[in-house]
Amino acid sequence: MRISRRTAAATAVLITSALALSACGASGDSGGSDSASGKVEGKVTFQTWNLKANFKDYFEGVIADFEKKYPDAEVTWVDQPAEGYPEKLSADAAGGTLPDVVNVSPDLLYPLAKAGIALDLEKAAGKYRGEYLDGAWKSHAMPGMKGVYAFPWYLNTGPMFYNKDLFRQAGLDPRKPPTTYDQLFEDAVSMAKKSDRRIAMLASTPSIEDFGRYGVRLMNASGTEFTFNEPKGVELVQHYKELYAAGALDSQALTAQAESAGRKFQQQSVAMNPGSAHDLENFKKEAPGLYKNIGITDAVNNTGKANMYVQGLMVNAQSEVKPAAVAFAHFVTDKKNQMAFAKEVTIFPSTKGSLSDPYFTKEDGTDATRVRVASAASLKDAVNYTPVLLSDQMKTVLRNAVAKAVQGDKSPKAALDDAVADCNRLLAAG
Repeated sequence: MRISRRTAAATAVLITSALALSACGASGDSGGSDSASGKVEGKVTFQTWNLKANFKDYFEGVIADFEKKYPDAEVTWVDQPAEGYPEKLSADAAGGTLPDVVNVSPDLLYPLAKAGIALDLEKAAGKYRGEYLDGAWKSHAMPGMKGVYAFPWYLNTGPMFYNKDLFRQAGLDPRKPPTTYDQLFEDAVSMAKKSDRRIAMLASTPSIEDFGRYGVRLMNASGTEFTFNEPKGVELVQHYKELYAAGALDSQALTAQAESAGRKFQQQSVAMNPGSAHDLENFKKEAPGLYKNIGITDAVNNTGKANMYVQGLMVNAQSEVKPAAVAFAHFVTDKKNQMAFAKEVTIFPSTKGSLSDPYFTKEDGTDATRVRVASAASLKDAVNYTPVLLSDQMKTVLRNAVAKAVQGDKSPKAALDDAVADCNRLLAAG
């Protein structure tokens, strides 16, 4: 199983149900306080998201260790399938049957926090904050709300692959891939000219993550409106329009999906593309000519911070065993257990110091370590650029607007103004 940030197609269902609970007064305030002080005892129900099939032994070991440390506590593990997970959370939240500790991504956490169902860990467990990477801890802060509502758990990110041979052919130094957007734009135009428009640097238009890495303010401080149409956002789209006109952006980029962009890179008609260790293994088998020329670098950004995908463990504010639930959520996400999990699957710990372990810093010549070392280095101060309130429908709105601007059907400003207006309407509709 590939573990990364999984898009929740039915998040709107969860938002509707959870906010309805809030409106009816069924928030966490109705059952006890935010305090997690007290004896660690009682029965804790722990829910994960599609992990039991591959990691049964690992989790049973963690639970056994916890119960040994706290003999008066007992943990029951429930694992839900990936399909229908948002709806399951919604139904449990509405019925008051949500488990004590729940695996969530930030987008699924938001409506639960808004409804008062997620415990504020800044209040209840703030003493643990220093154990986690700052960006990971903040990834579970919710727009327009004070506090943090889940312990950060495992992280992921993707390196950028580039074709050293295509860089050489374009007169670019393969030892110095672009690290800022200005360098990217300059190198991309140079490559297109040198190759007579046969080689494009990129095969996709900017996503919301690119806007974030470019330095665009994506939402206002209160989290009530999108703002990616500010001048810097318009500037980014204008650059992509110029790349497209120069042949530096693949001609199919306006309609390309991630898979088709990957094929273009494998066919060596595109010089840069994001990927993973799995992709690198495929290149070795299916495109040995590309594989021998593969370079690995961080994704380009103007902020100095890579993008982070993150999963978390939320504590139910209505739990009758809060001290035990908080203790268990912290136990699962502590340095020792996160490190052990990272050796079971390609994920990265959110705990401070873990990414400096030799496991994440030393290569052994294998594809897995090449990507692992590159990714781990970028995660130490990474942030989650994707707003938790940006739905799949809003992403489509943005993608279509960028396509219209890049091909000249609308000005970049008009296209982004329209996209922001549409996204804000969707946001207000809930």
